[in-house]
Amino acid sequence: MQEILQITFKISVLAFVVGSMLSMGLNLTIKQIAEPLKNTRLVIMALVANFILVPLLVYGLTLVLPLSDGYKTGLIILSIAAGAPFLPKLADIAKSNVPFSIGLMLLLMVVTIFYLPMVLPFLLKGAEVSSWDIAQSLIVLMLIPLVIALAIRAYFEKIAKVLQTIFEKISNIALLLLTISLVILNAKHLINMFGYPLIAILIVLVGAMLIGYFLGGKEKSTRVVMAMGTGQRNISAAILVATQNFKDPEVSIILVAVAIFGLFIMLPYAKKAAAK
Repeated sequence: MQEILQITFKISVLAFVVGSMLSMGLNLTIKQIAEPLKNTRLVIMALVANFILVPLLVYGLTLVLPLSDGYKTGLIILSIAAGAPFLPKLADIAKSNVPFSIGLMLLLMVVTIFYLPMVLPFLLKGAEVSSWDIAQSLIVLMLIPLVIALAIRAYFEKIAKVLQTIFEKISNIALLLLTISLVILNAKHLINMFGYPLIAILIVLVGAMLIGYFLGGKEKSTRVVMAMGTGQRNISAAILVATQNFKDPEVSIILVAVAIFGLFIMLPYAKKAAAK
C-alpha cells in the first residue's frame, strides 16, 4: 500500500506541474501577458518584493524559530519560488486588476525558473544541490510546456480552449492526489506541524502579503493583486524542486501545508477585497 502511495505521489507531482503550465498557457495570449508589464516601476517592485524581501523574511525566520532542517529547507525553497498559477483566479474573485495578475504571474514564474537554481545553493549551505539539475527540471517540466501551450493558443484558439479544460481538470485531480498521498504517507510528520512550523507558515504568508501590498503602488486593485501575488508562492515549482532534490519528507510536507493554509487566507482576503 505504501509503495502504491509513493508511486501515486511521484506521478501526481509531475501531472500537477505539467498540467498547471499547459492549462495556464492555453488560456493566455501574448498581449494579455505583455500589456500590464509596461509599468516599469510595478515590475521592479514586484521583483524586489518576491525575490529579495520575501527570501530575507523567510531566511530570518529560519534563524530565529527552532525549526527542523526539513521545514527550514522547504520554506527557503518556497521563498524564492514565485508566480502562482492560481493568482488570476484570486484577482477575479477580488474584482481587481486581472490583466495585471496574468502578466505578474507569468513574469514571476519565468524569473523563478532561472533565479531559483542560481540562488538556492547559496541559501542552503552544506546541502548537495545541483543548480543545473534544478534548472533542467524546471525548464523541461515548466517552461517548455508553457511555451508550447502559448504557441497552441496563438495559432489554434479553438483547440486550445478544449485542451485547457482538460489540463485544468488533470492538474486539479493531480493536486488532490498528491495532497492525499502525502498526508497518508506522512501523517506523523503533519501532526508535528502544530507549533513553531505553523507559526512560521502564518508569518510567511501574512508577511509576504503585506510586503506586496505596500509595494503595489497607489491603485487599490493593483495593491490587492500584488499582495496576493507575493503572498501566494509557486507551489508547483517548489514541490518539483523538493521531490527531485531532497529525500526528507518534511521538505514537501511544509510546502503542501503552506498551499492549504494559503488558500484559507487568500480566498477570504479576495472576497473581502471584492466587497469593499
